[in-house]
Amino acid sequence: MRAMVPVVSRRFGRPAASGALALALVARFSPVALTPAQQLARLTLYQRIGKVLMMGVPATGANATTLNTLTRFHVGNVFLSRRNGGTAATHAVVARVNATVGQQSTGGLPRFIATDQEGGYVQVLNGPGFTDMPTALHQGTWSTAYLQAQAAKWARQLRSAGVNVNLAPVGDTVPSAAFAPYNSPIGYWHREFGYTSEHVAADVDAFTRGMKAGGVAPVVKHFPGLGRVTKNTDTSGNVKDTITTRYSAYRRPFARAANHGTRWIMVSNAYYTRIDLRHIGTFSPVIMKTMLRHDLAFKGIVISDDLCNARQLSPWSYATRAKTFFTAGGTMLLCVNPAACCASTRRPCPRCTGPCWPKRSAAPPSGPPSTPRPWRYSTRRPATRRALSP
Repeated sequence: MRAMVPVVSRRFGRPAASGALALALVARFSPVALTPAQQLARLTLYQRIGKVLMMGVPATGANATTLNTLTRFHVGNVFLSRRNGGTAATHAVVARVNATVGQQSTGGLPRFIATDQEGGYVQVLNGPGFTDMPTALHQGTWSTAYLQAQAAKWARQLRSAGVNVNLAPVGDTVPSAAFAPYNSPIGYWHREFGYTSEHVAADVDAFTRGMKAGGVAPVVKHFPGLGRVTKNTDTSGNVKDTITTRYSAYRRPFARAANHGTRWIMVSNAYYTRIDLRHIGTFSPVIMKTMLRHDLAFKGIVISDDLCNARQLSPWSYATRAKTFFTAGGTMLLCVNPAACCASTRRPCPRCTGPCWPKRSAAPPSGPPSTPRPWRYSTRRPATRRALSP
């Protein structure tokens, strides 16, 4: 199985629009006042490819192998995974990652440093300096003004640790409290703000405004929504949404985010049988080009959900995943597994010396849990929390 990088390089040999888009969004962090086109022209082919990749790096620390992979394969963006011990520890990890930025690795351009800070069971960074965030369902009981203020505070904490992108909030609408226990990826874990698209849209807007006010770019996910499925694309295959349509009201949180200036939207790995019967979301030109670009007039970065470890992607090679995603309209590929960036390539590369991502624990049941659902606001975090995707 060929790795993503060489195959993508052959398929996308010309300066891609996705690379220019990523460069436009990092321009304000660049020490040199160049236009995105000028920056792109200075990059080698592999550096251009690296600008549209986001690789997982453990927030607990980047070892020499991971740092070598970042440099050797010109990886332009990083996702901090796993839990760690506070802002100081995170800042130290980010500093090691940023030390690999240079003319040879990234063309001198800084990286997007992302993490997954939704709250509740999905909060990668915690410990001293990071607030223990409640679940989105609990956040949804607050006024939008208070939610925006809290999100701004959380963003400042992330920014102080060197993080500039947050793969949150969840824009998925679970249709009812009764269905929530059956909705394995979202409702079961209280990741939804509420049970109507109007409620979710208002809270997504408040959360994103707060993040931006605190200096962090929010990523609204998982377009066109994971609130109506019963299986989790991380731990199951053939996950299908048989309800959502092209003009569904469930698009409302994403439409409002796009209209109000959100620059990142993440696309789901599920099938949407009433939109595109043949392709999963991250392979669908209907979802990314027609619905996002045309219908919602979205001009920002279209980032994938994890394309490396998700069970839903198991029928396809890494090369096929990358080619199909970019061809269908994606602009930033998320791969939480560092090994996938260098496995089986024609270019010599280091091997991972250990597991690059924790083994996935069992998926939540497709029916109601046998024990009571978690508290709305709980510090109890089960081990299965690590298996949840961005």
